[in-house]
Amino acid sequence: MKSAPAPTFSKVQPAPFSEDEQAVAALDLCDYSVKITLEMAKNDTAHRPVRVYADGIYDLFHQGHARQLMQAKRIFPNVYLLVGVCSDSLTHENKGRTVMDENERYEAVRHCRYVDEVVRDAPWTLDDEFLNKHKIDFVAHDEIPYSAGSSDDIYAHIKARGMFVATERTEGVSTSDVVARIVKDYDVYVRRNLARGYSARELNVGYIKEKTFRLQNKMDELKNKGKKVIENIGEKRQDLIQKWEDKSKEFIGNFLLLFGREGRISHFWNEGKGRIRQALSPPSSPPRSLNASSSSRRHYDSGPPTKMVRYEECADYSSDDDSGGASQDETGDDEVDESRQDGKIFEKDGGVAETNGGTKTAF
Repeated sequence: MKSAPAPTFSKVQPAPFSEDEQAVAALDLCDYSVKITLEMAKNDTAHRPVRVYADGIYDLFHQGHARQLMQAKRIFPNVYLLVGVCSDSLTHENKGRTVMDENERYEAVRHCRYVDEVVRDAPWTLDDEFLNKHKIDFVAHDEIPYSAGSSDDIYAHIKARGMFVATERTEGVSTSDVVARIVKDYDVYVRRNLARGYSARELNVGYIKEKTFRLQNKMDELKNKGKKVIENIGEKRQDLIQKWEDKSKEFIGNFLLLFGREGRISHFWNEGKGRIRQALSPPSSPPRSLNASSSSRRHYDSGPPTKMVRYEECADYSSDDDSGGASQDETGDDEVDESRQDGKIFEKDGGVAETNGGTKTAF
C-alpha cells in the first residue's frame, strides 16, 4: 500500500485582493441567504466555509498580528478568512501616522499564510452595507472595547447581533512597543542609517547632529578594529609562544654543542693548541751572527741571550804595545774602536768571544 502524502500547512501564493478574480469567484459560491449561527459554525453544519472578517492597521506587521489572524482562522473548523486593512488617509485621521504606507501594509498582510483574502481601504466602522457586500458571517477581534469618536466600542452592534468572536492579544508586543524601541534607541538607528548611505535630510536630522553621529560611527569603527586586533593576538598567542619556545631550545642546543668533550671549542683547541701557544709565547729574536759557534747556539737554545757588554781589559791582559801599559779606559774611544775591530768583544758572565780567530774566557 502507498503511504498517504504528508499534509501541507503553508500556501505558495499570496492571498488575493477582494477585487481579484479568485476572490470574486469565492464570493459568488457563498450562499449568504442562510444565516449561520455560532452553533452551526462550531459544529461545521453550515455546509460551506464560514466567512470570518478581521480588520486593523497592521503597521510594522509582527508576530502579534500573525497570532491574531491565526486565531481567527482556527476559531471554527472551516473558515474563509477575510482581512480588512485601513488606508493611510483613514488611519492618519483616526489614529495617527504610520511607519509603513498602505501598499506596504497590504502586501505584508496578504503574505501571511492564514489569510484567504485582503480587503483594501477597509472602513473604520462596519455597517450592514459592508457586511452584506462581502457576505461576512462573523467579525473577529479582541474583547477590549475599541472606542472611536463618540462611540465607546465600534464593535458594540456586532456583538449585539451575535456576530462577534473574540481573539486574544499577544502581550508584550504591539506596533506602539516597536515604535517605542526605535525612539529609545534613536541615536543608534540614525547612526546606522547614516553609515548605510542615508542623508541627513532623509533622516530629518540637523547638520550638527549628523556630524556628531558620523563621528560616533568613526569612534565605534576604531573600537571594533582595536577589538579585532586584540582577538587576533589572543588567537595567535599560543602559536607565538610555541614558536618562541622552539627557537629558544634550538638556540640553547646549538650553544651547548660548543662545549663538552666532543664540543666544537674542544676540537678547535686540540687542533690549534700549538698555534695558540705560539701566539701567547712568541720565540726570542735570532742571534746576531749567522756564523755563531755551536756552543753559542746551544747557549741560545738553553735560554734567552745574555746582555752584550764591552770587555774591560784587566792588568793581566794589558797590551804590550807602545801605549806604555795604559788601560783600556785610558786609551780613549779610538782604542775601543780598534779593539772592536780586532774582535775584542767578550760576553759577560762566562760568555765566549772571538778575538783574531781565537777564543778567550772572560772573568
